[in-house]
Amino acid sequence: MERLFKFNKYNTTIGREISAGLISFITVAYIIIVNATILAVAGIPMEAGIIATILSSFIGCLMMGIWGNTPFIIIPGMGLNAMFTYTIVQSGGFTWQEALTVVLVSGLIFVVVAFTPLAKVITTAIPASLKEAITIGIGILLILIGFENAGIIISGEHTLLAIGDLSCPTIIVTFIGLIITIVLYIKNVPGNLLLSIIITSFLSFWLGGASLEGASLSMPSFDEYLLVFGQISWDQAGNIIFWITSLTFAMVIIFENIGLIHGHSNMINRPESSKKSLQATAVSVLSSGIFGTSPTVASVEAAAGITAGGRTGLTSIVTGFMFLASILFIPVIKIVPASAVSPILILVGLLMLQNIVSISMKDLTESIPALLIIVLIPLTYSIADGMAVGFILYPLIKLLMGKGKEVHPALYIIAILFISNFATQFVF
Repeated sequence: MERLFKFNKYNTTIGREISAGLISFITVAYIIIVNATILAVAGIPMEAGIIATILSSFIGCLMMGIWGNTPFIIIPGMGLNAMFTYTIVQSGGFTWQEALTVVLVSGLIFVVVAFTPLAKVITTAIPASLKEAITIGIGILLILIGFENAGIIISGEHTLLAIGDLSCPTIIVTFIGLIITIVLYIKNVPGNLLLSIIITSFLSFWLGGASLEGASLSMPSFDEYLLVFGQISWDQAGNIIFWITSLTFAMVIIFENIGLIHGHSNMINRPESSKKSLQATAVSVLSSGIFGTSPTVASVEAAAGITAGGRTGLTSIVTGFMFLASILFIPVIKIVPASAVSPILILVGLLMLQNIVSISMKDLTESIPALLIIVLIPLTYSIADGMAVGFILYPLIKLLMGKGKEVHPALYIIAILFISNFATQFVF
C-alpha cells in the first residue's frame, strides 16, 4: 500500500486516511437521497436513481483514489443535477434518456480536454486571483449550505434570507455541535470531525432534533435499475440544439471541476496532483451517463476529509466502498441528522476563507472580478454562474484599462464561451 499511496511522502497514516474517508462519506451521504429525488422529477424512478447515485459515486471515488491518489470525493454534483432535470429535461424538452446522452457527450468532451494539453492551457490561463476567489466562494457556499441544512438560515417573508427559529432543537444542537467541532479541531483531537459527528448525532437524538424511527437494513430492488442503466438515446443527435446543449453542459462541468480540484489541491499542498485528478473526474463524468445519473464532480464536501487529515487516494477509496455498502444502509443514512453534518460544513467553509489573504486588493483590475466570484457563488447558489461573471469581467476590465496583454489568450476564449452559455440560456 505504501508503494501505491505513498503515506510517508505525504506525512499521513492508514488510520488517518480511513478516518478521513469515513468523515467524507458521512458529509456527502446526503447526495444519495437528494440526487435521486431530483432525478425522479426528470422521470428516473426513485430507487433506480438511488442505485445510480451510489454506483457512480463508488466508481468515481475508486478512479480518483487509484489514478489520482488524492482524497477528493466524486459524487453527482448539486447544481448539475438541477441543470439536468430542470433545464435539459423540463425546459429543453429532452427525455431523461436523451439527457443521459447529453451527459455522455459532455463527458467525452471533458475527457478530450483532460487528457490533452487543453487542460494545461485552461489552467494556465486562469489568473491566481480568480483561482483563489473560487476557493473562497466555495467556502462561503459551504457555510451557507451548513446553516441552511440546519434551519438556521431560511427564506424570509420580506427578505431573501432570514434567521430561523432559534428555539428549534435542531438549531440548538447545531450551535452546540459547532462549538464542539471548533474546540476539537483547534485542540487537534485525533478523528476530531468524526468524533464531532458522533457526539452531535447523539445530542440530536437525545434532545429530539432527530429520530431513529425507520432505521433498518434492506436490499433495494435492482429490477427497476436495469431499466435505467445504459439507457442512452440518440434520437436527438440530428438536432443542433442537442449539440449546443451538450457543449454548454460540458463547459459548465469542466470549469466547475477545474475550480473545485484547484481548491482541493491547494488544501493538500499538491498542485501537481490536479492533472490526474481532473482526468479521473472526466472519466467519471463519462460513466455517469451510462450509470443513469447526472454528471459527477469532485465534490465541495471533500474538504471535510482533507481537513480531517486525508492526503492520499485511500481516503477516496474508503469513501467509495462506504457508498457501495450504503446500498444496505439507505434507511440508516437517512437518519443522520443535519445538525451533525452542518457544523462540519461550516468549519470547513470558514477554513477555506483564509485564502482571501492571497488576493491583492491594491490592483482593482485583479481584485474586483475575484471579489465578484466570491460574492456570486453563494448568492447564485451556483459555482459555475459565479465563476462565469468573474471570468467575463476579468478580461473586459483589463482591456478597458489598457492592460489587455496581461490576459492569457485562452482566457478571452473562455470568456466568450461563458457569454455564449448565458446567451444560449435566454435564446433556447
